Amino acid sequence: MSRSPLSHTALFSTPARWSALLLFSAASSLLLQGCSLLPGRGGEEAPRDAASSPIEADSDGSPSFAVEVRGPDSVRETLERHLELQRFRQLPDLQASELQRLLGAADANARELLGTLGYFAPTITVELTETPDAKLAPRTVVITVDPGPQTHIAKADITFAEAVSNAQDGEGRARQLRRVQNGWGLPPGKAFTQSAWDGAKNDGLRQLQVRRYPTARITNSRAEVDADKHEANLSVAYDTGPLYRFGPLRVDGNQRYDPDGARRLARLPTGAIYDETELLDAQLRLASSGYYDAVFLTLDTEGTDPLAVPVVAQVREAQLQKVVFGAGLSTDSGPRLTIDHIHNQMPLLGWRAVSKLSLDRKNKLLSTEWTDLPGENGWRWFAGGQVQREDTGDYETNSARLRGGRSKSTKNIDRNYFLQYDYAKSQGLNAPPSGTALSINYGWTGRYFNNNTAPTRGHGIAAELGVGTTLTPERDPFVRTLLRWQTFIPAGRVVADDGASRAARLAVRAEGGAVFAREGAQLPVTQLFLTGGDTTVRGYGYRKIGARTDNDQLYGGRYMAVGSLEWQRPIVYKGSMTDWESTLFVDAGAVADKVGDLDPRVGVGAGVRWRSPVGPLQADLAYGVQAKELRLHLRLGFSF
Repeated sequence: MSRSPLSHTALFSTPARWSALLLFSAASSLLLQGCSLLPGRGGEEAPRDAASSPIEADSDGSPSFAVEVRGPDSVRETLERHLELQRFRQLPDLQASELQRLLGAADANARELLGTLGYFAPTITVELTETPDAKLAPRTVVITVDPGPQTHIAKADITFAEAVSNAQDGEGRARQLRRVQNGWGLPPGKAFTQSAWDGAKNDGLRQLQVRRYPTARITNSRAEVDADKHEANLSVAYDTGPLYRFGPLRVDGNQRYDPDGARRLARLPTGAIYDETELLDAQLRLASSGYYDAVFLTLDTEGTDPLAVPVVAQVREAQLQKVVFGAGLSTDSGPRLTIDHIHNQMPLLGWRAVSKLSLDRKNKLLSTEWTDLPGENGWRWFAGGQVQREDTGDYETNSARLRGGRSKSTKNIDRNYFLQYDYAKSQGLNAPPSGTALSINYGWTGRYFNNNTAPTRGHGIAAELGVGTTLTPERDPFVRTLLRWQTFIPAGRVVADDGASRAARLAVRAEGGAVFAREGAQLPVTQLFLTGGDTTVRGYGYRKIGARTDNDQLYGGRYMAVGSLEWQRPIVYKGSMTDWESTLFVDAGAVADKVGDLDPRVGVGAGVRWRSPVGPLQADLAYGVQAKELRLHLRLGFSF
């Protein structure tokens, strides 16, 4: 029998009723064939016996016969779903002789299916019982199964072909191969099934292909099963192929935009060892840049030097200009309407401009943000401005802001520094005085999560520092700082009846801010702090926790502290793991003009999370202890 390098055969040592050599794919191929399974000469459909009388289905469409499988739950569901008999139950003109032939084939079909589950010495009886009084069918095929002991792994031999000599591929190769061997999914003592065997081989191959060896392949695999001892000896051989390193990025499909700009946006680490994560991150950076509607990165491994393999970016460019309309709903600010205008190459400058109009119940915003392509060192220029009318505590505030500076994003870290001008004027009874300020600011954010859109492990930390001076009515220096931190701590695992498991965790969040200035300095209220709402202290309205005036009016304060502890636990339903999680949480936050006046507001509650494709959809019901109110909080996505 000829065998391609990637076809894998399983050899069994079995009793006489078993063939000496069985292909595991036989069971799945049986499920795909039609009437050729009726035992006839040469695999063809057997001719009908003229003397045979047809077994017709009832005129009301009920089946010609029913199938009942009796046996342990571990095998019954598979047999009920995949037995070939099930495909012939509705045939309207099934002959008695054909049914007998189907019954004869059912034994072998059941054995093949049981073999995929690791049972190679079953006892099977097939009986046809007339049930004329039954409502379901006039006759029933009863298949009684005693699967016997399940086969377990006795030995697993994982080997690797010798690599082509490469001075740069030494200890790194050895470590990666050890990880494949140590992480093998079917170690000795574990139950053998066809799906687990296929999964273990493919998982090992995947571990090789995602880093260093994208052309790795399986050269040979074999499962030797001793049905008398109920043991399986496994062997699989991998050929890693050569070590690969990233070479230059080549852009296919560019027309409007500079391909060298795409290279700087992608930030692919040329010369670094191949890593699929790096490739996907570069693809995501290009796709999220706004210059392209579609991006797909691949390696060009044909006839190229593995140590400088070209990376091909197939792109479909975005339109030069477009207008985007949006609508939303928030439990903090109600319905929202947005209109964005995007220009990917501004005249003269060549920068990208995003201008936005946003309207909701509490906030009206008109803004524009201009960004240059990053330079060779990764830094890019940006400039922006906005005018806004928003609720700031118990007052309405009209504000304006201008800023300009530089920013840089790497794999885990975002940095920026900029010059900023602020103006703010509040309206209302005894409103704070208007203020203007000029400041120099620096921001640093580090994200070390396992997934930046739906994290379950890792941590993030961010710091902002601004130094400036008020401009009216006097020039008073001030310093503004803000620190944020969040981490996810493992809290055990939840295991479903089907063996699937997912980790529970504690989400811990903390935030603190301070503005240091002379007591009488007239700071713009946009430089002060308010908190409360979906992402800070649940159980309270959006920005409804702040400092208080002498007549108990709410306004922004100079000091802020926020903390949160949340228990997130996967939900198992009817024995199966779901994409839902339950949560219990307690939040606390305080804002004041003096540290000694900080008085925490506490919110407690419970909620659910759904793991949607775009991030977690969160619904929380929280009770504000001091507010004595129950509030619903909805949120889509995660950001830090």
